Amino acid sequence: MGTQPMAEQMDRGAMEALYEETFKNFEEGTIIEGTVVAIGKEKIVVDIGYKSEGIIPSDQFITEDLQHIKVGDRLQVYLEEREDAEGNLILSKEKADKMKVWEDLEQAFKDERVVDGRVLSRIKGGMMVDIGVKAFLPGSQIDLHPVRDLDGLVGRTFPLKIIKINHRRGNVVVSRRVLLEETRDKKRQTTLAHLKEGQLIHGMVKNITEYGAFIDLGGIDGLLHITDMSWGRVGHPSELFVVGDRVEVMVLKYDRETGRISLGLKQKGADPWLNVASKHPVGARIRGKVVSLTDYGAFIEIEPGIEGLVHVSEMSWSHEVRHPSRIVSVGDQVEAAVLSVDPGNRKISLGMKQTAPNPWDMVESKYPAGTRIEGKVKSLTDFGAFVGLDEGIDGLIHISDISWTKHIKHPSELFKKGQKVDAVVLRIDKEKERLSLGYKQLGLDPWESEIPERFRVGSTTTGKVSKMTDFGIFIELEGGVEGLIHVSEIELEPPTRLEDKFAAQQDVTAKIIKVDRDERKIALSLREHSRDSERRQFDEYHAGQQQADNTLGRAAKKTKAKDE
Repeated sequence: MGTQPMAEQMDRGAMEALYEETFKNFEEGTIIEGTVVAIGKEKIVVDIGYKSEGIIPSDQFITEDLQHIKVGDRLQVYLEEREDAEGNLILSKEKADKMKVWEDLEQAFKDERVVDGRVLSRIKGGMMVDIGVKAFLPGSQIDLHPVRDLDGLVGRTFPLKIIKINHRRGNVVVSRRVLLEETRDKKRQTTLAHLKEGQLIHGMVKNITEYGAFIDLGGIDGLLHITDMSWGRVGHPSELFVVGDRVEVMVLKYDRETGRISLGLKQKGADPWLNVASKHPVGARIRGKVVSLTDYGAFIEIEPGIEGLVHVSEMSWSHEVRHPSRIVSVGDQVEAAVLSVDPGNRKISLGMKQTAPNPWDMVESKYPAGTRIEGKVKSLTDFGAFVGLDEGIDGLIHISDISWTKHIKHPSELFKKGQKVDAVVLRIDKEKERLSLGYKQLGLDPWESEIPERFRVGSTTTGKVSKMTDFGIFIELEGGVEGLIHVSEIELEPPTRLEDKFAAQQDVTAKIIKVDRDERKIALSLREHSRDSERRQFDEYHAGQQQADNTLGRAAKKTKAKDE
């Protein structure tokens, strides 16, 4: 009996030595595989092959794992301490999992494998993502293009690639852009290998500019220019597309050296201008919508892809249209006549006024030359006054036809806008749509007999200063007739000016030196009038002297006779 305890002690010592020999390869801070031997409320007991068993706190397991774990399961555990004060091994499932994650991530980095990452939050310079551990996703590595709404990515999961890892510092940097570039490059190679001119290909609208839309054809972009979107007018590409639209386009040109691809949408259909001449011949009536206005006219959409121009001069027979907006507005439905068709230059000239009777056809018969009319002054210009007739036709009273006798510098001297006036029809030019009116023709021409009789060359006349010019002064004579005293006929001693010697409405007496019936001009002279006055004074003085001499002579004769 006495030897048995000694034997047991020897066996126990040998076993401890065996355990020590077995466990010396298990260092603290390493991962060991063990077997679950007991499951408690607060701890899980694991046998890793040592003399004592290991303890893992239950709170290191998530609820779902605790529900499924059972005795006999094999676990990867982390050895924190060989034994605590009670002789139990201290193990960690949590640290073992983290080390396993880091090992997997380092291996993924070496193998260049893809990992999934869930975006946790937005931080300075990028995003924080969860790939088993927290990793940094720089802003420049999120997408191929800058992302405007980074907050919208939070909570989403993306495939990522590890581009930098440091386990000791706990740093991991990932990239989504690398994978997108790889995918794009693969798509590009596939697309380019099959791309050819004339081919129909599907793509997605990637970007819209003022001059066109860029279409993603699969790793490579092509330009759909605004002029190749429609046979008709397109003000801006956004009228037809929004970013993200799927479209089918035709490859118009592919430059393999530069990689540029030109696309077309309108080329999928026939050119509507090919048969426009037969479909819309000259003289045909059309109805269309006003699609745009310019200073010179309005563009009318006749059918999709076909537009015609109504020039501003072809909008109305009777009104002078200064801008198309006074007649039509964008969106209006109008009727017009086809005036000319030029398929080569893709031009159609239209006329709106041609759909109504031409009032000039009636004017010629209604208002023959010599007819007296009444109308309102519609506008005044430097060269005359426009008078409106009942039919909406405007006639012009030229400034030269306002007065027989007065020198009119501007029609506003006699007329005002809106004033009712009488006039005489002088001429009608139907082709040029011009109606010439005369105001002075309402009365007889005083130059035919009256003026030459009343104002004879060599006589003296008196009038008032009506105008002063650089070349002389105009004198209003009796009956409203004007005469001109040229500067050469005025005696001025420098530096005296006309303004210094004459004033408006000043009475002036001058000599008539010329009456030109054809030119309707009366020339006056102050110089000649002054000379005549001096000559008259001299003649009167000379006549007086002679009379005095004659009187003295007669007296002397009488005295001599008495003396004898």
